[in-house]
Amino acid sequence: MNNHKDEIKALYKTYKNGTNRLDVLKGIDLTIKNHEFLAIQGPSGAGKSTLLHILGGLDNPSGGKVVYEGVNIYALSEDERAIFRNRKVGFVFQFYHLLPELSALENVLLPSLFKSWSQKYKALAYAKSILESLGLAERMQHRPNQLSGGEEQRVAIARALINRPQMLLCDEPTGNLDSENGEKILSLLKKLNKEEEVTIILVTHDKEIAHTADRVVYLKDGALVN
Repeated sequence: MNNHKDEIKALYKTYKNGTNRLDVLKGIDLTIKNHEFLAIQGPSGAGKSTLLHILGGLDNPSGGKVVYEGVNIYALSEDERAIFRNRKVGFVFQFYHLLPELSALENVLLPSLFKSWSQKYKALAYAKSILESLGLAERMQHRPNQLSGGEEQRVAIARALINRPQMLLCDEPTGNLDSENGEKILSLLKKLNKEEEVTIILVTHDKEIAHTADRVVYLKDGALVN
């Protein structure tokens, strides 16, 4: 079993516009254990989404490191970091970002487009199995406008899983759902964490949602607080 830890070291993010300066992250230090279910809780504007995007290689920090399996991902080239995202990380957002002209199955397969033909064939079989396991066997050919919000989010989670990521980054994944569907998504994330050993990092402003995780850290005004 791989027992590596991912580390965020002295992480800063600053946005500048002329003479205006906005410090979004202010020296974040955080260690994430492999196979952990971690929640990052904080109010709107605390920097949660920015931290998640940097952790997943989507946004460059102004300073500091994100160390994954011993490698600072921001010391990699853009192409190398794109490979890291594609192979190691899955993203689940509050807004599902499904392409409306594609079926549920086609949306799930999008991250596998650049695989070889033999790999694509395997990806197709795996995509179907994921959708079936998420209760969407009868909805694979439906387009997003034919799905409920809870179904759309499950399709988004299936898409995030298609390349078998080691880490799933979830940005307010229940924010657009009613309480019943929100609870189903949280149960699904916990199942993925326990049974598939996927590391889950979830950001939320909601205390109750945060406490479904194994560990909670608190972010306020760009800094972690006790």
